[in-house]
Amino acid sequence: MQLPDEQLRAGHIPADLYRQIPPGTDVRKVVIVQQAPRSYKGPIVLTLVIATASVIVLLVIAFVAKIVAASAVAVLSATGGLSYTINRASKNRGLPRAPVRARSVQSKHRRFK
Repeated sequence: MQLPDEQLRAGHIPADLYRQIPPGTDVRKVVIVQQAPRSYKGPIVLTLVIATASVIVLLVIAFVAKIVAASAVAVLSATGGLSYTINRASKNRGLPRAPVRARSVQSKHRRFK
């Protein structure tokens, strides 16, 4: 029993608390009230709520910025001030290419002689 908490749980009264008890008090009827240990549940939940809220705010800002940009482009293109095209065609959708034949090792050596 090295720690004061262990002493209190075992029923021992530390000397500094024993000096504060008024004379003539029955020590067997003394109740020592300890402060409850700190709970970290509140700060952790608060941190998670703040992080989630900030992510949601950033997503809303990005969505609004996308809508504002699209409407600005639509207005400017309708008034003739700007033309904007979106090309969604894939680069791989062109005509199929003929397969390239690999040259043999002998043909490479003949070429460099």
